[in-house]
Amino acid sequence: MVTTDPGRTREIPTDQALRLLSNVTIGRLVFTRDCMPAIRLVDHAVVDGDVIIRCHDDASVLIAVDQVVAYEADRIDHESHRGWSVIITGKATLVHAPDNAERYDQHVHPWVDATMHNVIRITPELVTAYELH
Repeated sequence: MVTTDPGRTREIPTDQALRLLSNVTIGRLVFTRDCMPAIRLVDHAVVDGDVIIRCHDDASVLIAVDQVVAYEADRIDHESHRGWSVIITGKATLVHAPDNAERYDQHVHPWVDATMHNVIRITPELVTAYELH
């Protein structure tokens, strides 16, 4: 049954927000491209509180490196109008240390069939999360 009742929102604490984010594998990376906002659907993992993204050498998201970016993921039930949304904001950095890159490879399993040589890490500086109930 589809509900038409308006929902209410509740702010979610940062630690719970990161746990929710770690329970999904797909989100949206928001960055600047040619002075305009760009959004790309990417897969991720949360490792030690950071969002980790792997990408291939020609990926457009590589221009997000060294930018302040936003990353959003959610889980919304369109019938009940319940769910949550988590948005983190922080600087995207390229992981150079081979040991760390190999470690992150174990956590992120890309959906795209391509060799993923690059690892982008986003350390959250601002976490905004809401539950719709």
